[in-house]
Amino acid sequence: MSAAARPDIPDSRETIGLLRRALRYIEPFRARVLVKLGLGLASLVPLFLVPWPAKFLVDQVIEGIPIGESLTPIPFFVEPFIAPLVGASTTTQVLWIAAFQVVLLVLVGAIGTSGRESDHTDAYLSSGHDTATTTENEANAGFSMAGGLLGYFDFRWTLRLTQDLNHHYRTKLFERIQSLPISAFDDESIGDAVYRVMYDAPSITNGCFRIILTPALSVIAILCVVGILDLVFGSHPEIVWSAFVLLPLVFFGTLPFASAFRRRGQQSRVAGSDTTTAVEEGMSNILAVQSLGSESRERDRFDDASWQSFGDYRAMIRMILLSVVIILVPTILIWGNILLYTVDLVIDGGISRGDFLLLLTYFGIIAGASVEVGALWFRVQGSAAGLHRVFQLMDLPSEDDSPGTRAVSYIREGIRLEDVSFSFPDGKLAVDHVDLDVRVGKVTALVGPAGAGKSTLAYLACGYLPPSEGRVLVDGTDSSTLQRESLRTQIAFVFQETALFDETIAENIRLGKPDASDAEVQEAARIAGADEFIRDMPDGYETRLGRAGGKLSVGQKQRLSIARALVRGAPLLVLDEPTSALDTETENRVIRALQEASRSRAVLVIAHRLSSIRKADEIIYLDRGRVVERGTHADLMRVEGGAYRRFVDLQSRGAD
Repeated sequence: MSAAARPDIPDSRETIGLLRRALRYIEPFRARVLVKLGLGLASLVPLFLVPWPAKFLVDQVIEGIPIGESLTPIPFFVEPFIAPLVGASTTTQVLWIAAFQVVLLVLVGAIGTSGRESDHTDAYLSSGHDTATTTENEANAGFSMAGGLLGYFDFRWTLRLTQDLNHHYRTKLFERIQSLPISAFDDESIGDAVYRVMYDAPSITNGCFRIILTPALSVIAILCVVGILDLVFGSHPEIVWSAFVLLPLVFFGTLPFASAFRRRGQQSRVAGSDTTTAVEEGMSNILAVQSLGSESRERDRFDDASWQSFGDYRAMIRMILLSVVIILVPTILIWGNILLYTVDLVIDGGISRGDFLLLLTYFGIIAGASVEVGALWFRVQGSAAGLHRVFQLMDLPSEDDSPGTRAVSYIREGIRLEDVSFSFPDGKLAVDHVDLDVRVGKVTALVGPAGAGKSTLAYLACGYLPPSEGRVLVDGTDSSTLQRESLRTQIAFVFQETALFDETIAENIRLGKPDASDAEVQEAARIAGADEFIRDMPDGYETRLGRAGGKLSVGQKQRLSIARALVRGAPLLVLDEPTSALDTETENRVIRALQEASRSRAVLVIAHRLSSIRKADEIIYLDRGRVVERGTHADLMRVEGGAYRRFVDLQSRGAD
């Protein structure tokens, strides 16, 4: 994960691979995407008919040219609509043309020959000027090439499809994060992970829409219009070839900017991630910030990150504008040339004034479709940056079980660590050839200086970390042959840092056992010394705790955490500094509860306070990852100059 926050920028070959992989992820929605494609194709057909009523109005009604004597041929798909006009009066022709325009207006929201007279359907969220807000916009976008009834139906279908796609992939990514090893985010910020889930994940749907819809709809539109132009103006090949030139011109004009746009898009997303991180850290540590008077420093840090995010996004927009300008100049030249050519044809009588309107409309369709296809490779670079960040997270090694593993029914004897060692990815040795027995019916305590490897050893015993060397045995069975999920259901872990959620007190206690009854919840709270303060809360067990349990003291949070572990009823109970924030009376009550619990459970305690471990069945003293001493409190106190005895003496002098 350490490289994920500043990932390498993908090259063109990697970008193609990312897009191909994204297309595989759209498989569950294949039928609905095909419907969207069909709706898009259906919206094209009426658009090919839109300019013809205006042509007939000019040529037949105003100019008085009989239908059978037009200067250019009438294509086959138009003939059925004008058959009733042959030999009809001018009034009938006007009414027929008006009725046909009304039908087109209702069906696709288009009328006449100008783009201003044709509607399309879309809706977006209010968007800011950074990658995060524009991405959130795209994750909730509905759009259609048409207006009217067809456009409305297409819009509704697209909006629901877009939201379902993004919900699906955000959920998949969140689920993936949850399955990563416990150490995956040791070197990374939560803000970066949040940004990937919320703002990078929609790149999958955005990229897939562009790859599937743009080539299909735009290329078909171009080919159909060029075919129509060839049918109508085949005697003037300059018109047909000018239409073909626009597509390669736009495509090759944007190609040189792809790499730069990809780089800008990556920088913009990283800057947005830094902003999210600044918000997350500032809010999570607000008490520390205020107590140290660091509000101005945190404000400046957020200010720098926020402006960097906006700045990188503006740089990306400048890149787009530059490419547009470079493409626009030759496009205007070609457009101007064909415009002059067709004007000359009108003057010379080669085509009619209605034909000129027809050409303007069809060239507008070609120009728009050419821009879409030509800019496709350019536009997907922004999606590629997000895809790269998403797939880097998806590709991190997870804790998948090996083939052939089996479930753990219930731990009846305990867990044994045989000659276990563990090294972190950076090579630091945390646990060095340790043997440890955590037996049902006994309390085992781990003590030692900070950084001695106590918590790491507990993680190894619980299966949260795999040993680098040695074996972890569960009731005599190697844990590598057991399903991790089933093993973890046998464990209740009270972490050193209490984790509470913005739910009711009862729901926080039920976290490890959602079906626990009210009586079980209250009994666990009573044993943990939490029942009294809970009943003093405004709504008792139904009191919401606020963000991270902000309404509670450290000691109250710790007691709720212990109650949560007790209500789980797991055969292995692990407590990391369980009484560090408790008063003496509550601590004694909790210790008695743990001793009672150890009759049917294996209890592993990590502690610095002597009162928490004095009555443990076995005390393991660790230093630099190695077992220095082991035995009962009485045994270890008899060791002259022993490490544990020095530990007790120092604590006793500190208490005095």
